[in-house]
Amino acid sequence: MEQHKIDEYNQQHLKDHKRKFDFVAEDVANLDGVLQKLRAFNIAIPSWALGTGGTRFGRFSGGGEPRNLEEKITDVGTIHALNRSSNSISLHIPWDIPDNATAIKAHAAQYSLHFDAVNSNTFQDQKDQKLSYKFGSLHHTDKAVRDQAVAHNIEVIKYGVELGSNALSVWLSDGSNFPGQLNFRKAFQNTLDSLQQIYDALPDDWKVWIEYKPFEPNFYSTTIGDWGQSHLLASKLGKKALTLVDLGHHLPNTNIEQIVSLLLMEEKLAGFHFNDSKYGDDDLTVGSINPYQLFLIFNELVEGMDARGLNHANGIGWMIDASHNVKDPIEDLIQSVEAIKIAYAQALLVDTKALIDAQQNNDVAKAQEILQTAYRTDVRPLLAEARLREGGALSPIAVYRDLQVRAGLIKERGDKTQATGL
Repeated sequence: MEQHKIDEYNQQHLKDHKRKFDFVAEDVANLDGVLQKLRAFNIAIPSWALGTGGTRFGRFSGGGEPRNLEEKITDVGTIHALNRSSNSISLHIPWDIPDNATAIKAHAAQYSLHFDAVNSNTFQDQKDQKLSYKFGSLHHTDKAVRDQAVAHNIEVIKYGVELGSNALSVWLSDGSNFPGQLNFRKAFQNTLDSLQQIYDALPDDWKVWIEYKPFEPNFYSTTIGDWGQSHLLASKLGKKALTLVDLGHHLPNTNIEQIVSLLLMEEKLAGFHFNDSKYGDDDLTVGSINPYQLFLIFNELVEGMDARGLNHANGIGWMIDASHNVKDPIEDLIQSVEAIKIAYAQALLVDTKALIDAQQNNDVAKAQEILQTAYRTDVRPLLAEARLREGGALSPIAVYRDLQVRAGLIKERGDKTQATGL
């Protein structure tokens, strides 16, 4: 992704951008502060999201998929060159084991990338794995299976240390499909004991992020089924344990923004796996189904982070977790990052003082008007200006298509490749 080609595109569209930007900017209080926050705000790209996803019914490759970790890093580098908002990559082990950490870090540095949280995998049986996770991992009735899962997580920490990461993300599929299949209390206690061993292996400056999910692949129960169970585990483990929120890991109509607010208040919010959904854990493009909910979440985040004096850019973890079954993965990820930053920008425009006054006076209609005024503001020119000042593209997807990047990847890698982990 050559910088001069991005600059050429920007120059051709600069007049139109300036017109749109000036129109929006006129009504933005503290414009420079808002733009600076937008320039600093980055979202990590997961290594597993750079290939075409699929369902249990099938998978349809889009061609040109990255065949190894190096090519995945290159694809993230392309995204970051275009949007200047994706400066890190999150690895899933053992899907993407770095054979040579020094070389991998150097390769990432060429694209101004670093490594975000590392993710363990005990929800699948891997080739040559001694014991099966068919009936769970950290909660398993067999201590030997639990020990194997603990050892894997500690191994993932080791890889993360080599890459310069500082957080381990743990999601478990542990649960049951039938009443009586397991003892809930014992399963939870086994999970806590296993996590304690992982926690004890963390370096001093590391965190463990505990994810939750109410169903799938087990549908009667999951051992870490909701934010309360994750928070309970994190509280028992200590200050280095936090709750990770995946937007798709909730029952329908759950008030996620309230969950986020309380976890942030209790200093137990690790961060996010961003996606969107219509029915369950659909892993759709962020903001494609319910952008208003995303804005409401960010409204609570901005208010809560400001109350604690946290830096918006790095106070908690920001990462996408999506599966693009019918889209070009790079385009989908660019769209997701844009949606996240749109919601963030809208939240920055909320008249906080007026909202507090309305809340204190129980002026319900006024409070709603304040939020919806910010939400209905077209902040896309602000994001484009922030990208422009960082050297990114005014329209990342337009440049990506104009330069026929996917066609080039297919020519280089082939049209039948399949990314690891899919």
